[in-house]
Amino acid sequence: MYNNPYVSPYNPQPTLDRINAQINELEKMKSQMQQPVQAPPTNLTQNFQLAPTNREIIKYANSMEEVQRDIVIGDTPYFSKDMSVVWVKNTKGEIKTYELNEIIPKDNKDLQIEYLQAQIEELKKEMKNYEPANVVDESTSKPIESEKPTNVSTISKSNKKSK
Repeated sequence: MYNNPYVSPYNPQPTLDRINAQINELEKMKSQMQQPVQAPPTNLTQNFQLAPTNREIIKYANSMEEVQRDIVIGDTPYFSKDMSVVWVKNTKGEIKTYELNEIIPKDNKDLQIEYLQAQIEELKKEMKNYEPANVVDESTSKPIESEKPTNVSTISKSNKKSK
């Protein structure tokens, strides 16, 4: 097989043809890269379906009826306009009502004033419950001169002088 005279040991022509074809392809690619190709825009449709979230939204209502009419997906708070009442509605339609009070932070002076006011109120209550011993009840006391003792007999005085 190796000594066959009809088969040339090396034929460079197919290799040269393949190299030339690759060079031609690279030159075409180079020319395409240099020229801006205006390809027609593809018809791209993206549909995004976002799950609704009501966590970032504060909802306001004037009355309980407005809260009842609204349909919710999760637990949703509804605040009154003056922020004094909050209604929380769940997916079953149950509504819980809460009253809101503002908590104002107090400094040391405010705390001391409240403490002293509480002491004053406590002293006032003690004063109402306290009756001193020397205070006479006016309804039970009568002037002594107007009463005559019942067990003492009275002796009338005669006009005669005794000797």
